Amino acid sequence: MTDGAPRAAVTAESAVWEALYEVWRSGGTAGLATVVSTFGSAPRPAGAAMLTGPDGEVTGNISGGCVEGDVYELSREAVADGIPRLVSYGVSADDAFAVGLTCGGTVEVFVEPVDAGTFPELPSLLASLRAGEPVAVATVVGHPRAPAVGAHLVVTAGDSTGGTGSAAGDTAVREAARALLRRGESAPVRLPGGTDPGRPGAGDGARDPEERTADTADGALRVFVSCLVPPPRLLVFGANDFAAALTRQARLLGYRTTVCDARPVFTTAERFPDADEVVVARPHEYLAAEAAAGRLGPRTAVVCLGHDPRYDIPLLSTALRLDLGYVGAMGSARTHAERAAQLRAAGLREAELAALSSPVGLGLAARTPAETAVSIAAELILLTRGGFPARRSPAARPPAGPSRTAAPSRTAVPSRTAVPSRTGTAAPSRTPGASRPSARGAPPGPPGVPAGEDPDRLATTAPTKET
Repeated sequence: MTDGAPRAAVTAESAVWEALYEVWRSGGTAGLATVVSTFGSAPRPAGAAMLTGPDGEVTGNISGGCVEGDVYELSREAVADGIPRLVSYGVSADDAFAVGLTCGGTVEVFVEPVDAGTFPELPSLLASLRAGEPVAVATVVGHPRAPAVGAHLVVTAGDSTGGTGSAAGDTAVREAARALLRRGESAPVRLPGGTDPGRPGAGDGARDPEERTADTADGALRVFVSCLVPPPRLLVFGANDFAAALTRQARLLGYRTTVCDARPVFTTAERFPDADEVVVARPHEYLAAEAAAGRLGPRTAVVCLGHDPRYDIPLLSTALRLDLGYVGAMGSARTHAERAAQLRAAGLREAELAALSSPVGLGLAARTPAETAVSIAAELILLTRGGFPARRSPAARPPAGPSRTAAPSRTAVPSRTAVPSRTGTAAPSRTPGASRPSARGAPPGPPGVPAGEDPDRLATTAPTKET
């Protein structure tokens, strides 16, 4: 049984779209700013959005505070004159605290006025978002014909509405959007037509003398695909203080969390206020039922926090045979060795066992439930962002986690510029200074492991009693 109704996850993304729809439904116009590409050390990924309402209220953000003020003013201008704007922010060589980024990166932002006339497809997008159906919105940010800039194509796995301005473009964008939806990524898409105009030359990072315009000089169609997917799931088995602490951490990271245990007296919604769902059931039976219903996948993480082989072994035997993003189990090194032997006896192959994160979490020397929750959350973040835990087997599967944004092109974008209106009249140009890429390199090795140290010895072991 389920104790307490599942809560709909409210994310930063969905909050922006819900606020936009309220303005749209009331007949007003709002300014929507979206990060459409990044280079170097950018504070927010492509797809981050900020909404400026008719009364000047703001929902969401697109940087760490570096450019919001300027984008706010551009959004107000877009609402007033109906002109979409494609602008770029980088670092000014003369004044690093001018309108731009101080972190060394570059971001490109598309600012558009949104109302019932410019975005008639919005209700379709909201319906999918509220139903938990993965949906992508493709926005034209560059087009041979300026009036097509700002057009939208809303795409789901089996349907689409809207258009980019051409049938051939719609077909190509639908295909690209569905491929991105399957990966849960947001990314720019450029259809054939030549090289991107307005890129700065290599070397000095100076601004190109010809500003980038919406009606791309080479005839290319530039589209940004923003993928809105349901939150990743975290299934926590074991109704104890560690589970309560972990659901609190996971909620901060954007996971939809479920706590499951077979003991009804311990498994109550009151004990786990941060869980989206609290389920009383045998762990392996619940997991198998969720898998059969198609509700699990590579964006699902499973963490076993119990200490009872009667439940743990059937649960892990089931989990390690599924296509999940992460499977972890709490316990000491001795408990792990005994558990691994029991799992082998249950028929699991070594390749399947290699996907088990046990003892669970990074090596943070955690002691309390809160500290252990941080170590598990840190391991999920490291895997999600493409890192590699010090003690994890190379056979470990791809991680679960909040959707990642596709890596941007390694070509810098020009300093802040603007695009013309739908009638071809250029918006005013503002230049904060030339941009330059970040020189940050990759880390030398696994985090938290001193040179010459045995990573296995540093694995996190949550405090458990040896049996």
